[in-house]
Amino acid sequence: MVGAFGSVVAAGEAVSAITRAGLLPAALELLDRTCLKAVEEWKHLGIEADAAALLLAQLDTPGDEEASAVAEVFRGAGALWAEQSTDEVEAEALFAARRLAYPALERLGPVLTEDICVPRSRVPEMLSLIEEIAARHGATIATIAHAGDGNLHPLILAPAGDDDARRGAQAAFEDMLTAAIAMGGTVTGEHGVGLLKRAGMRQELSPGVLAMQVAIKQTLDPLDLFNPGKVIG
Repeated sequence: MVGAFGSVVAAGEAVSAITRAGLLPAALELLDRTCLKAVEEWKHLGIEADAAALLLAQLDTPGDEEASAVAEVFRGAGALWAEQSTDEVEAEALFAARRLAYPALERLGPVLTEDICVPRSRVPEMLSLIEEIAARHGATIATIAHAGDGNLHPLILAPAGDDDARRGAQAAFEDMLTAAIAMGGTVTGEHGVGLLKRAGMRQELSPGVLAMQVAIKQTLDPLDLFNPGKVIG
């Protein structure tokens, strides 16, 4: 199933509606217009970015009943159009666009990748906040998402050599972490904390949890030989 929406927030409303309806697509992916345009200009898959966002739902249930239900939810959430793809090549091209979004954007310049996760009911609110954060910091943010899991990947583009854009991107990055935590989410859905999200991890986890992690590290590595001076010391 493919649903086209007039705004990224409207696509987020459809994600929440899918959850409320008790539907469980095998995959529910979101791509905004910036991502679609970057992929099309690179790979020429024949995808027209005529909407602000697309939702792609992959359904494993035999028959058309679940597909019809998803289409009805998409339309009820304000989809500009919702269609079921019966062509394998067409369906693969759409999901290929999702997989190619990151490298397509990376061709345009350095990309700072976010990996926040929020409850599915808060997806529309988080998508709206991402737009507000981008505007506040003058940043260009493209969004893809494993929307069915509430796992959002805002991709912040900052031209190489532009220090103001780099600072704006970093500030937007931090604001998105704070917003996700405030919604009962997490600073990372699947990529991990790494070095970029050390402050976010300390903001999200309680002192007791952080102390427990330090205690485990000291128990297993009393001489601090493993990855010294990093997140847990």
